[in-house]
Amino acid sequence: MGALRTWRQLESPAVFLSPLISRHNLLKLSNPNGANKLLLQRRRLTRYGSISVAPPPLSVTAVISPMADTNFSTGVERDSVDRSFTEIIVIRHGETEWNAEKRIQGHLDIDLNDVGRQQAVAVAERLSRESKISAIYSSDLKRALETAETIASRCGGLQVIQDPNLRERHLGDLQGLVYGDAPKMKTKAYEALQSHGNDVEIPGGGESLNQLYKRCTNSLQAIGSKHRGERVVVVTHGGVIRALHERASLGTGRRAGRILNVSVNVLHLSDPDKWVIKSWGDVSHLNGAGYLDSGFGGDRTSG
Repeated sequence: MGALRTWRQLESPAVFLSPLISRHNLLKLSNPNGANKLLLQRRRLTRYGSISVAPPPLSVTAVISPMADTNFSTGVERDSVDRSFTEIIVIRHGETEWNAEKRIQGHLDIDLNDVGRQQAVAVAERLSRESKISAIYSSDLKRALETAETIASRCGGLQVIQDPNLRERHLGDLQGLVYGDAPKMKTKAYEALQSHGNDVEIPGGGESLNQLYKRCTNSLQAIGSKHRGERVVVVTHGGVIRALHERASLGTGRRAGRILNVSVNVLHLSDPDKWVIKSWGDVSHLNGAGYLDSGFGGDRTSG
C-alpha cells in the first residue's frame, strides 16, 4: 500500500492520476495552522490508479472522493426491495470505437474501447456501493457483455445471464456504415430508418421498431416476473432502452431523449404488468471517465 500523499505531491504533474479521477476532484482545505490537507471521507481503503488512500488517523481530516454518489458500502447487506415489485437497473453498454466514429453497429459485434472500459468500471463501482444485486442480465453482444461482466466482478461475482432478446435493433444494410454516409450509400435503408412508421423493416434483414419493441419488452417483463422483490441489472443498447422507456411511459407523452453510454435508468415492474420509471439517464458516476456528448447510438441509429 502506498503512503498517503500530501496535497503538494498530488498536485505535482509528475504524479499519475487514473482517468477515473482528476485533480479537479481533489478538494483543498486549510487547517487552523494554514497548511493544506486533503478532504478525507471516512471509508475503507480505496485505490485509484497508482494512488492508494488508507483510512486516516483521527487527527487527519481528509481523503479523495471522485464520485458525486455518497451511498458508500458499510459492509452490511441492505434489505431487498419491496416484494411487490422488481427493481431493474437498465444500463447502456460502454463506448465503442464505432460510437466515437458515428458508425452504425446494430447486430455487429464491436468491442468496447478504452474509454468504454473505464466507463464500465465507473458504473460498476457505483453499483457496488448500492443495494444488493440479485442477478445481472446482458445482451450477448460483446460491448454489452463486457460491461455486464465488469459490473458482475464488483458486485459479488455474479454469473452474467446472456439474452439475445436484449440485442440492439438489427439495422440491415446500414450496419457498418458511418451515419453521415448512409443517405447516399444505402438510400432505401436510410429512408426506412428515418420513417415514422413503426412497422417499417430496414432492407437487408433489419427489424422494424415494432419487432424490436416486442422482443425486448417481453424479455424485460419475464425478468421482472422471475425476480419479484429483488434488484436486477440489465445491460443492453440504446435502441432497446428507448423501447423500454416507451413501454414504461405509455400514455404520458414523455420522451427518452438520447441514451448515453453507461447511463443508469431505473424501472419498477410489478404485477400484473405495471412499469414505473423511478430515475432516468443518470451519469453522475462518470466524473472522470467522460462520455460522448452526442450520445451517438442512443436513439434510432444504433447502440
